[in-house]
Amino acid sequence: MTNSFQLKLLAAAIGTILLTGCGDAETTIIEQDPIEVPDDDHSDDDDHDHGEHTIESMGRLAVLSGESASVTILDIEHSEALDSFALIHESNSLAASADLRYAVIASRGQDYLGFIDSGLWREDHGDHLHDYEQAPAMSDFESSGSRPTHLVNHDGQMAVFYDGDADSGTPAAVQVLTDLDISNENSDLPTLNYTINMHGVAEPRGEHLLSTIRRDDAESTSGAKILPDQVGVYHLHDGEYELEQTLELTCPDLHGAAQNHEFVVFGCSDGVLVAHQHDDEYEAEKIANIDGLEGLRIGTIYGHEDSETFIGIASAHGGSHAILTAINPEENEMELLEWQPEASPVAYAFSHGGEQFLVLDSAGFLNILSGHEHDGHMHWELETQLDITEEDVANMPEGMNFSLTVAQNGHYAYVSDPIAQHVLQIHLEDMEIEGDIELDFAPSKITWLGIAEEAEEHNHD
Repeated sequence: MTNSFQLKLLAAAIGTILLTGCGDAETTIIEQDPIEVPDDDHSDDDDHDHGEHTIESMGRLAVLSGESASVTILDIEHSEALDSFALIHESNSLAASADLRYAVIASRGQDYLGFIDSGLWREDHGDHLHDYEQAPAMSDFESSGSRPTHLVNHDGQMAVFYDGDADSGTPAAVQVLTDLDISNENSDLPTLNYTINMHGVAEPRGEHLLSTIRRDDAESTSGAKILPDQVGVYHLHDGEYELEQTLELTCPDLHGAAQNHEFVVFGCSDGVLVAHQHDDEYEAEKIANIDGLEGLRIGTIYGHEDSETFIGIASAHGGSHAILTAINPEENEMELLEWQPEASPVAYAFSHGGEQFLVLDSAGFLNILSGHEHDGHMHWELETQLDITEEDVANMPEGMNFSLTVAQNGHYAYVSDPIAQHVLQIHLEDMEIEGDIELDFAPSKITWLGIAEEAEEHNHD
């Protein structure tokens, strides 16, 4: 397929039908039987239409219940609960797979990863792209490892970092999988095996994996998370990742990582470590912490493929106080954002195109920051602050909070409210609440699933 043909496909408009008119309108979810979709024969012998086959859908939401071990799949387009799935374990986290087809269920304490098929996905048939829309289903595929903790997606790959366990002597490991691995139930996944446990993170990047290294002589108190202090560049050979390079610069108390189209950034106690590929090797630089961090370290980093700016979150243990920094690896600079959260943040996300950064706080406000170029530098300013709840936040169910997810096919964000038991649809261009989906349970976590649309293409050159 030619590049021009791909661009035409990616530019195809995806219809958006709003859940409700706007503002205070509400849509009540009525549980329905799963949608019936006939089996789709993928063979070329029976498929005489080799042209473009796209589906106009706003996507689906996976909603983790805070009241029971279950996940409900919502169809945004028709405001329907398509199906609910009972989970094996009581304690779960929720994420999306690398190409957004599957809801990923992680049970860290039970060494378990499970997957729910949203029923929406795209296949590349060589001469055209083909979209599919089917009923959601629980996948038979499972993955296991000791303490799955950090799940990182990039460019169609998900890296799962298994911390291992000091008490049992189980070492850490990393597995890298794709949506195709999940659909094919591939148990032979590319793997990196360590000889020691650690609380680490791995960033997948094509045939390379940038993953943390902890020296065998590192010490920690019993039961504490052991943090690494170096980064290794691993290359995939015959299904296993082999160490090809260890970045010379150290990164004390390494925690948190993100990448864009050019750089991979890791959080350290003394700043951030920036890795950049040059020919067949990676070069590393350090951006030191700046005044204003008040002794805090950057332990969480957000990046976007199309944004030159990374957002670093410096916080004390527990995250009750957070300071936001803008990190620009191209200019080797770090600066405090002019706007800083007053209430404790509970979720962060870049918008689909990377031009906005969202901060959802515990007081019930969605803070929308926009990046603007001034004197050749990108500055982030607070554009608006949306009040996303009419409830008293003091009534928040114990152990729960608001949750945020961003659509990957348009300018929408979704916020779940456990007190009001609903999900709000927010149009990020208009910066207005446009829909309200009522639930019959308190949601603890949501994530968007569906067929992604390419954001504005950037020039990798």
